[in-house]
Amino acid sequence: MERLLTIMRRLRGPGGCPWDQEQTHESLRPHLLEEAAEAVDAIADGDPAVVADELGDVLLQVAFHAVIGEEAGTFGYEDVESAIVEKLVRRHPHVFGDVVVDDAEHVLRNWQAIKASERGGTPRTAADRVPRSLPALRRAGELARALAWPADETLAARSLGELSRDPGDLAAALLELARAATLAGHDPELLLRDHVERRLAAGTEVGHPS
Repeated sequence: MERLLTIMRRLRGPGGCPWDQEQTHESLRPHLLEEAAEAVDAIADGDPAVVADELGDVLLQVAFHAVIGEEAGTFGYEDVESAIVEKLVRRHPHVFGDVVVDDAEHVLRNWQAIKASERGGTPRTAADRVPRSLPALRRAGELARALAWPADETLAARSLGELSRDPGDLAAALLELARAATLAGHDPELLLRDHVERRLAAGTEVGHPS
């Protein structure tokens, strides 16, 4: 990691790369999302070498933000590493302490309780626990589950052909599908992503106008 940080400091420093020097935490936000998505794609494809390469790109984003914080005097890589190490130890008292758990569900309950205690005992709302930057389908499904949004029975009774082209109608249908997938234990974002990749692999684009 120190080699990576040294390279990033060189790129950001005098005589370094003009593009790297211009970047900020804000400007790097889309790159962080993109690199994470590419890592997810690599994992789905299953090539270990590509997975390692794409995870390296994700790690680069961590180093990039750490060096920017270091320059501003707000935080550095040591703070990033210490924060996650301390968090993992603190949130796994059944491993690093004497707490006894029954199963994975018990672990998750403890995890949420510990997170609440870290904020002075005030738990986040269900909506706050769902990141705003999640892909839309996944966020929709997670919010629907967290807030216990009921099914749209009228929409559920309609066939796909009965949907209008009204944006609101289509959006409601997407939300209902995301809700149903999430409650069935599936990530709607990954379901659609994998389905699209299978169709592409099957050559279903043949016949479309060029």
